[in-house]
Order: sequence, then structure tokens, then C-alpha cells
Amino acid sequence: MASKSDILKQAHSLFSGREYDKALFLYSQITSLDPTNEEYKLYCLICDVAYDNEEKAQNMFDYFIVAKDENLDAAIQYIKDIIHAYDGDNDKLMSLLKDFASSNVDSLNAIEYKDFMALVESRGSFKEAYQDIMFSTKVSISKKDDLVDFIDKLIENDFTNTAYSYLDGFNEFFSYDQELMNLYNKLGNEKIENKS
Repeated sequence: MASKSDILKQAHSLFSGREYDKALFLYSQITSLDPTNEEYKLYCLICDVAYDNEEKAQNMFDYFIVAKDENLDAAIQYIKDIIHAYDGDNDKLMSLLKDFASSNVDSLNAIEYKDFMALVESRGSFKEAYQDIMFSTKVSISKKDDLVDFIDKLIENDFTNTAYSYLDGFNEFFSYDQELMNLYNKLGNEKIENKS
């Protein structure tokens, strides 16, 4: 019989390949071998999310795989909170986002939005400031107004791939938000290269 780690690897591979039925079967199998393991149960929950929204589930999975090595219990709780908050509680989501942004600025090699805007001011140009950090540092955003402002500036400065990625990532949180829909419209029908 395969070991738990082998089953887990295979399940992860199936999940990443978007074969959720097969992944869920293996996650359920491994959960039955170790019913008190919260991590295994969480993978089943993320598979459930995938049936409604694949991108949402893939984002959760990617986040969890990285975050669990730093603090497993906190990562499990964060994903559970996100799953419950998807019922439409934008205040709850923004609170989670803010907590995540502030607690991970250092560990993710990120710069807070206000600090990034100070860099823009000192450089005299959004484009130059963003080019300075784009390959080494992430911009940590904890307020929706800052998010809208940042994406708008990305579009204005022809960082269309990055703008599209941010919109896609945060669209999970604000599916019907008019300001974000306006930004999608502003991007228009431009071809987005290298979009995966």
C-alpha cells in the first residue's frame, strides 16, 4: 500500500491538473487513514470550492502550500476563514487581507502600498518605481481603494499583464464590484501575453 506522503503527492498533482474528483478521492482516502489531521480535511474543502470556482480554489491551494511551512495551524485557519468569508462578507475579507498583508510584508519580501507610493514620489514616476521593484518585491495592499488606484496606475503605465493578474486575483474577493469591473473595461480587449 502507498504511503500517506505518496498519496498526498499524487493528490496534489491531480489537484494542480484540475482533476478534482480524483484528487478529492485521494484526499478522502488519506483523511480516513488519519481522521484527526486538519490539513488533510482542508484539502477536501478546497476541492469542494473548486467545483464552484476553479481559480479561487487554485489560489487557495497555492497560498496554503507556501504558508503551511511557516505556520500550519495559522494557514489552516486562514483558508477556513477565507472559505467562510466567500459568502459575501467583504468586510471580513478585507480584514483577513489586511492581517495577511501586515503579517507577511517581511516574509514575502513585500513593500506596503504607502511605502511604494513614497518610492514613486522620490523617483518621480510610477513606471520607474515599479520597474525598480517588479522582479524582487511584491506590493502589499490592504485597502480596496489602494488596490483600485494601484491597478489603474498599472494600466496607465502599460503593465497590462500585471494589472490583469491583480484583477483576476482580487476578483475572487469582489466579484461584482463596479470599480473593478471598470478597470476590466479600461484594459479593454488588449491581448494579454503570457497569461496562464
